[in-house]
Amino acid sequence: MFAIKNTFAIVLAVLLPAVASAQSNPASQAARKWRQAHERAIVDEFVGLLSIPNVSRDRENIQRNADAIVRLLEKRGIPARLVGIPGSNPVVLGEIRTSGATRTIVFYAHYDGQPLDPKEWTDPPFQPVLRDGPVESGGKPLALPPEGRLFNPEWRLYARSAADDKAPIIAMLTAVDAIRAAGLSMKANIKFAFEGEEEAGSANLERILAANKEAFSGDLWLVCDGPIHQTRRQSVIFGARSSVTLNITTFGARVELHSGHYGNWAPNPAMTLARLLASMKDDNGKVLVDHFYDDVEPLSELERKAIAEAPPIDRQLMDDLWLGGVDGGPRTLTELITMPSLNIRGMASSRVGDQASNVIPATATASIDIRMVKGMEPRKTADRVLDHIRRQGFFVTDGEPTAQIRRDHPRVARVVVSGATSHAIRTPMDLPIAQEVIRTVESARGDVVKLPMMGGGLPLEEIERPLGTRTIVIPMGNHDNNQHSFNENLRIQNLWDGIELMAALLTM
Repeated sequence: MFAIKNTFAIVLAVLLPAVASAQSNPASQAARKWRQAHERAIVDEFVGLLSIPNVSRDRENIQRNADAIVRLLEKRGIPARLVGIPGSNPVVLGEIRTSGATRTIVFYAHYDGQPLDPKEWTDPPFQPVLRDGPVESGGKPLALPPEGRLFNPEWRLYARSAADDKAPIIAMLTAVDAIRAAGLSMKANIKFAFEGEEEAGSANLERILAANKEAFSGDLWLVCDGPIHQTRRQSVIFGARSSVTLNITTFGARVELHSGHYGNWAPNPAMTLARLLASMKDDNGKVLVDHFYDDVEPLSELERKAIAEAPPIDRQLMDDLWLGGVDGGPRTLTELITMPSLNIRGMASSRVGDQASNVIPATATASIDIRMVKGMEPRKTADRVLDHIRRQGFFVTDGEPTAQIRRDHPRVARVVVSGATSHAIRTPMDLPIAQEVIRTVESARGDVVKLPMMGGGLPLEEIERPLGTRTIVIPMGNHDNNQHSFNENLRIQNLWDGIELMAALLTM
């Protein structure tokens, strides 16, 4: 996250100009006034939702979350129901019908969260704690201020899903309160779709939408997930990468061997795996798998222009993350996330540290993820990596190799491929609806960072394919929110900004 010494400069250089040019949107202005008069009540509602455990596989608590969100919608007079298929976590669906409306806008967020180990957290992950700053910088716990007293916008609320992705749900519903209190009208029919399996890969979302097309139909889905730009400027993002995962295991002897008795003789599967992985990328991060980049769909002129206009952030991030160098140069981070990547997301072989033994491991395993961009076929991409492994001299199998296979081949790799179904999506930035979204966001938040795509993945194809709609990503969280890790948090000002932004978009 940004070092504290840089925060003041960032606020002056980035936030103040944006604030000065923002707030021309009446709904956004109304949302600010409403929020300032109800800050404690808003946070109380947020804390209540964050207090319900929400790991995707925890069906009982997932149901509690879904029921709680239905109550929040119904509290506002918004008809709501749970929609699912056998074996799925429910999608919460709410709808506001607008007389005379000629289009429908669907607002998406998800209420499930990533798995966690409570021992890693400074505070219990489902007991939200307000702190006066980032915990890594010594942020101290605070009591919630009394009703009528404003929150410091730099305070942070710590809990699982504080940023990813319950904050947008609270922002949307609070924006509805503000719009109604101000007597403003919505122009479109509005639907809310809150998923309960996004962090589990949205395994059932497409089937749920396909089975309930009319209920979820809309001219545009605004996918409210992810962090805003690292400069704290609001971003509008028009796509996301998709991913495929390969788990690779290499083999040595059938049991661990004494490294003194058998070293220099028995092959070490950890070394074998390390060499294999090293063969996949060069020293600057370029993927060396044959034909890896062949199917990448080039960016349009407008998309390249947006990348060129994005504010520079690399040097600041390098300082903050203690990086003396980065991959991909001279390209910037903003450009690199529009390209495919191959990442080692974890490795394991025998034991390390105090538990280490003087052995030659019996196996070694690595898990890699490939982030794909528009034009790439998931299965073809995975097959190209499998071909690369074979070219390094490996016999490749997707099951546990038999003793005979291991005797017959000096190098054996078990490779299990998963997630090879979704394609990357990129909505054209020059569509009339895309330009309208940009103008609306600018009217609420000032200067906007427009990006062709984000680096992470979202279920955009799972939404677009069954419904024939378009998707645009409207993020809300702070970039340093620790999402998917321990000590996840939301900066309070991001919640306030999100409420104003949602009010503008709800009245678009």
